[in-house]
Amino acid sequence: MTLIKSISGIRGTIGGKPGEGLSPLDIVKFASAYGTWVIEQNPNQHPTVVIGRDARLSGQMVNSIVCGTLTGLGIHVTDLGLSTTPTVEIAVTELKAQGGIILTASHNPKQWNALKLLNDKGEFISDSEGKYILELAENEQFNYKEVNHLGTYTERHDLTDIHIQKVLALPYVDVEAIKKANFSVVVDAVNSSGGIVIPRLLEALGVQKIHKIHCEPTGNFAHNPEPLPEHLRDLSEAVVKNKAHVGISVDPDVDRLALVCEDGEVFGEEYTLVAVADAVLKHHKGGNTVSNLSSTRALRDVTEKAGGSYSASAVGEVNVVTMMKETKAIIGGEGNGGVILPEIHYGRDALVGVAIFLTHLAHYGKTSSMLRKSYPNYHISKNKIELTPEINVDKVLLSIKEKYAKQPVNVVDGVKIEFDKEWVHLRKSNTEPIIRIYSESENISTADALAKKIIEDIKEIIKN
Repeated sequence: MTLIKSISGIRGTIGGKPGEGLSPLDIVKFASAYGTWVIEQNPNQHPTVVIGRDARLSGQMVNSIVCGTLTGLGIHVTDLGLSTTPTVEIAVTELKAQGGIILTASHNPKQWNALKLLNDKGEFISDSEGKYILELAENEQFNYKEVNHLGTYTERHDLTDIHIQKVLALPYVDVEAIKKANFSVVVDAVNSSGGIVIPRLLEALGVQKIHKIHCEPTGNFAHNPEPLPEHLRDLSEAVVKNKAHVGISVDPDVDRLALVCEDGEVFGEEYTLVAVADAVLKHHKGGNTVSNLSSTRALRDVTEKAGGSYSASAVGEVNVVTMMKETKAIIGGEGNGGVILPEIHYGRDALVGVAIFLTHLAHYGKTSSMLRKSYPNYHISKNKIELTPEINVDKVLLSIKEKYAKQPVNVVDGVKIEFDKEWVHLRKSNTEPIIRIYSESENISTADALAKKIIEDIKEIIKN
């Protein structure tokens, strides 16, 4: 059993003893801590918190506990039921709520669940807020209401449609062009909420040929739910079999988007953001973009070609959003298929990605594989090196920084070293004694070799 407490919320595997897995007692404790924080942020009010969940098997159980706990604190709960992370984020501001909780373990397997915590802007809570909530949970500083002052419980089932209408209203979405293109699309929603939402969006966009696989929201994930190439074989086969123009895959909470080309080859989750940003930049020449330090250089190339400036943030959606606000970026996200468009909200949103990508493909007028080939072709090699607990990881990273001091080095999040158009990024894990090593080059063998060289450097530093 696993239970991970972090500044962004609590996640763990279902079952086991309290404190060892995501047990009902742990859910009550952390829902209480978050609810107490919301009340403190809104004195003399009766705050409302929006709840939504993905389709995983434990979702209804966790949902019942969270909703009951919050009403016990005197908070009014608006329950969206089966929903998506971006829909809950939009709902917080749409309903003028004071917070939100998304019950999802994102791309983790079905035995996991989590509470992801939002502020009154529908954005993930900050580092300091997260630490404070953890403190409240640890000390059990809660005060539940007497019977006459309990919160209320309300269900809303129209927020998905409101979300879709907001996407359709974006200036980068051209429904008529998509209709005219007469696209055939295959959807793989890993048997979660996307199986409801993505087909509904496609219908609203005028797509008439929709082929669904793994779209029953049973929570029994048909394959590993992380939308990586090795998990998209069913989608690739279905695209070729149905002679579709594109395949769409989303993770269980629908904030990440991966695409498959008409020939069954993956578009590349790193390139989801690149393609969507390219479409948006055509409307905003000179616009700025942001992704994290471990994302492909292709976004920088596309941005600079359009006359804009690219910035790299520390890894993590909160960090990307912070830098987007600082640089007034028109679009940003992460290389895991996450697209963030501030015009609609500051959160990764697969619905936004789908609508803009299909518009872009319709205007492009050629195949999805040809669109992919139109972008700079980089390859990322993802590696890690395991260390014994007594090794000082910070000292190792400092030694690497000093060794490559003549190269451009970024230390915002670990150490990132640039070699012309190639780079390597080293980060220590927050949960285990490992260093993650990502490298990128125009050639996969070169990217692998670059990572291997850094790993050898690390081993030599440890040895000495």
